Amino acid sequence: MAISFSAGAKAEVCRFAPTKVCCATAECFGILLFCNSFGADGVRIITESRDFAQRLPKLFKKAFSMDFDIRPQEDSAGKQVFLITDLEKCRVLMEAYGFHPEETLSLHINLQSLEEDCCKVAFLRGAFLAGGSVTDPEKGYHLELTTSHPSVAREAYTLIQEVMGFAPKQANRAGGRVLYFKQSEQISDFLTCLGAPISAMGIMEARLEKELNNEVNRRCNCDEANTSKVVEAAQEQLSAIRVLRERGIYEKLPAKLLEAAKAREENPESSLTELALLMQPPITKPAMNHRLKKLVQMAQEA
Repeated sequence: MAISFSAGAKAEVCRFAPTKVCCATAECFGILLFCNSFGADGVRIITESRDFAQRLPKLFKKAFSMDFDIRPQEDSAGKQVFLITDLEKCRVLMEAYGFHPEETLSLHINLQSLEEDCCKVAFLRGAFLAGGSVTDPEKGYHLELTTSHPSVAREAYTLIQEVMGFAPKQANRAGGRVLYFKQSEQISDFLTCLGAPISAMGIMEARLEKELNNEVNRRCNCDEANTSKVVEAAQEQLSAIRVLRERGIYEKLPAKLLEAAKAREENPESSLTELALLMQPPITKPAMNHRLKKLVQMAQEA
């Protein structure tokens, strides 16, 4: 079964293993603030990404030497659920990021935990893995990060702007806060920063293919429109020539106009350029157009 584009992007991100404890800690911070729930009473992380599910235990082990209290079986299908129910473990996690279990009413991004640039990127990587998704570029351009903490969303907005040099858009959805990108270049740059350059390239390739298809369609439509105009003009000219014959004017036409009329009758589907080359001597396209317009004008006045 083929995986979704979003799952593929997360799988690619998961191939990037943090080598430093500080980065593992920062990534866990992003996961906890963008996962299903994190607080003094427990942690719940639910994911459909098997690659992320395999990465999670290793991350928490590296950052905190901590195991999950409940984790899915390795061969389990569907959504993967990870729980930490031990209150002492929850205390350790909260205090590691500057929170006091008894006093903290709302979570936020403690920037002291993200002093290094590599840690800021690691935090965003965790946020994407836990609360992010990206649309298949064949269908549209959309990457989002969702959190249930308003303060986290506001601070993540500023963090993304600092790291990436551009800011996401914001929206409320079902009690949560969504940060999202709609521009293909920004999505591509963001995925590259997280460690998914192949997925980023897929987005750019999809954009280029769409632009190429649009250009081809535009040109085909333009050619079709031009062809219709040529056919309509030719029909008008042939009709005018018939009128001139019926009124006895045809044989009395000046030599140049008579030559043009005969060329059009003998070549009803030819373009002005092609007809112009049949004149003796050959003339320019505008000159040919002028002669045929003169025939139409004479027929209208006859």
